[in-house]
Amino acid sequence: MLNAADIVDQLTPALQTPAAGVRVGIDTVSVPSIAESLGTFGDRFLQRFFTAQEAADAHAVQGEAALHERLAARFAAKEAVIKALDLPEAGIVWCDIELIRGANGRPALALHGRAAEVAQRVGVREWAVSISHEREQACAVVVALLGPAPTTATPVSDF
Repeated sequence: MLNAADIVDQLTPALQTPAAGVRVGIDTVSVPSIAESLGTFGDRFLQRFFTAQEAADAHAVQGEAALHERLAARFAAKEAVIKALDLPEAGIVWCDIELIRGANGRPALALHGRAAEVAQRVGVREWAVSISHEREQACAVVVALLGPAPTTATPVSDF
């Protein structure tokens, strides 16, 4: 059986590792607003706010309503990243924040340019992304985990 000194010895490395911080961003977007912008500006709108892959993923569904919902969700994710990183919208290249398909088709982020630089500077080591959309509204939540990668501590046993 472990005594108190043994437990302290095993836990000390983990306790000396700085705790990871968290930054959260959330945003909602009106699907009709995205539809209106797309109708008014067409490809200029797509090219300014979405990467070629994001546009292709959004177009992979049948029907304009589904396209608008998917674009709105991607737009909301970009806005959520801007909030999580405390980025001013001025000077942001929207395509530097890209919603991609991660493992098992789940949404994930790929940051480029200035957005990637800021994320690295503040210590983002991992992102979690959730998007949702239905008819009139789309939303996204992003969580940025900050700090060093977790270390593997020796398991405490024999309690």
